[in-house]
Amino acid sequence: MYEDWKENILPLVYLAPQSLNPSSFSVKEYFAARSLIASRSFQIDEYHGFGMVPLADLFNHKTGAEDVHFTSVSPNQEYEDDVDSENGDNNELSKISSHDKRDSTCENSYIHSDSESDYSSVTGEDPMMLQMIMVREVKSGDEVFNTYGSLGNAALLHRYGFTEANNPFDIVNIDLELVLKWGCSLFSSRYCRARLSLWRRINISGSVSENSEYFEVSSDGEPELELLTLLYIMLLPDDTCHKLDISICTADKVSANIGMILAEKHDITWSTSSEISKDLLLTEKVCRALLALADIRESCYGSKSIDEDVEALERCCMTERKLYHSLMLRISERRILEKFRTYATAGAQSQTFQDANGTSTKKRLKKH
Repeated sequence: MYEDWKENILPLVYLAPQSLNPSSFSVKEYFAARSLIASRSFQIDEYHGFGMVPLADLFNHKTGAEDVHFTSVSPNQEYEDDVDSENGDNNELSKISSHDKRDSTCENSYIHSDSESDYSSVTGEDPMMLQMIMVREVKSGDEVFNTYGSLGNAALLHRYGFTEANNPFDIVNIDLELVLKWGCSLFSSRYCRARLSLWRRINISGSVSENSEYFEVSSDGEPELELLTLLYIMLLPDDTCHKLDISICTADKVSANIGMILAEKHDITWSTSSEISKDLLLTEKVCRALLALADIRESCYGSKSIDEDVEALERCCMTERKLYHSLMLRISERRILEKFRTYATAGAQSQTFQDANGTSTKKRLKKH
């Protein structure tokens, strides 16, 4: 934000020192304005884009249980779409435009009009006006909630300064650096770089944010396929890894490289239209790697146990907002890590059972 201010705002003050009061355009003032926009603006619909809307920014967020939608639907818009949104998926405001079921002529004019006057002439509406639509019944005196989207506690705390208990969209991020740290504890750094390069050559990568690559673990403790694939490649025997390296140049599909290896190992039928099953990647070694990653990720919270965090939260008052919401985030993430360990342990036990019984059942990989 400071770099943005220095690059875009400061030159304007220097260019017009007489007409602009420098104190009104200081870095402190810029931070305040940026903070308001970052925390209160939202995507209204496809036509209006992002905006700061009077009244709309007064509503607090509730995950998956909002009472209102703000949109520019026509007065004759049927109400069924919003009723459906209550009973089905509660999508974020950025998807509200999907409820806007105009006839095809009007919709095309709405999306492709060159100016606000064009839009107004087609719909007979003021394009600067929005409607607040109730999507569920609210009793008199109750707080009315909006939604900021399907966000986990980390995103809510980062963007808006609060968290929610039992948030179904919570996730835990495991940075690629932590995976490489685990790898280098078992193998040389040269070995890890080579296996990472091989993983990238089959067009797989983690999520990227602010120059940091990471993998998500969902609220139920299940890791992304990309992480499992990386661990699987890291732990492949050298001869199998060499075979995979050669097959990359000839495979018709990215997943075919790993798929062919899995097909041979598990004696399963493989087709190029198949997608990789996570269960097949959960070898005993991969499961042990997941448990090690859980421990490494857990160490980021320091020496205090999750029980100590829970006790601290119970003692904490809501007036201590920063401490309260920080503890909420720590606890929610550590509970996901507990489920992550359960996922890995169950996978290891399943592999041990299969190995003990010597079973090799013919089965097809999961179809698209």
